[in-house]
Amino acid sequence: MSLIGSQIKPFKAQALKGGKFIEVTDQSLHGKWSVVFFYPADFTFVCPTELEDLADNYAEFQKLGVEIYSVSTDTHFAHKAWHDTSPAIKKIQYTMVGDPTTQLSRNFDVLIEAAGLADRGTFVVDPQGKIQIVEITAGGVGRSASELLRKIKAAQYVASHPGEVCPAKWQEGEKTLAPSLDLVGKI
Repeated sequence: MSLIGSQIKPFKAQALKGGKFIEVTDQSLHGKWSVVFFYPADFTFVCPTELEDLADNYAEFQKLGVEIYSVSTDTHFAHKAWHDTSPAIKKIQYTMVGDPTTQLSRNFDVLIEAAGLADRGTFVVDPQGKIQIVEITAGGVGRSASELLRKIKAAQYVASHPGEVCPAKWQEGEKTLAPSLDLVGKI
């Protein structure tokens, strides 16, 4: 069953943000656009490159009113240790959520049961708490913050312009489509 359009499930977790431990719940995501960015584990290889890419682009996400929540099945304590020792992770200003109970990974259907780790899953959640974008990649395939930004801009545009859709490779300011009988077979 697809998670697109589904309401995020209730959760409560400990996280690291701004050098402090905080609690994050499903309610934390309501009222703004959010990215829930699952990755397999701290102190690994592809993961820090992805998290650093998000950190390098965090200001752009913030300009769009988007908050980022990176999530792994590590604890918030492990996130703190990684943040304090890795130059790439030290750049992170967004929230790093610990999911040692795997509740979040299960809620978003990205848990690799046999390993107790999360798949590389990206979820864009709208201000009402509904999932609008889902991307899951294989463990060896890193994701791109710039492509995620493009998709979020498209999702925000569609949300604020009922009756319009964004075609492939759409960039902000480009022409959109208004699906109608007149377009059938003409694209």
